Amino acid sequence: MDFVSIRIITSDVARLVEFYERATGVRAMWATEDFAELKTPKAALAIAGTRTVPLFAPGSAHPADNRSVIIEFRVDDVDRVHQNLTGFVTEPTTMPWGVVRPLARARRERPARPLLPSRQ
Repeated sequence: MDFVSIRIITSDVARLVEFYERATGVRAMWATEDFAELKTPKAALAIAGTRTVPLFAPGSAHPADNRSVIIEFRVDDVDRVHQNLTGFVTEPTTMPWGVVRPLARARRERPARPLLPSRQ
């Protein structure tokens, strides 16, 4: 079995793609206005609009409704990435296992989540 992607369902595909392009430095490949992928050699992040949900199963996913997934990225220079995302993410944090990563500020009324854009 091969891992294919993590898919995020959103009501604003262009906005979320723009954020993840900025966060990762990877240009998205757009299939339609409702679907884009950011592919790296090891994984893909798929971003899809709400109109794609019925293709899987009606009602199976809702935008901005899941607080159980954390998306993590390995970067060469945490400080540079943090500087590039100033205004979107909090200060980098050293975790007990040594990983340093910035966490996004709250998006709308939701609690803080890793690497999701804030509304400003």
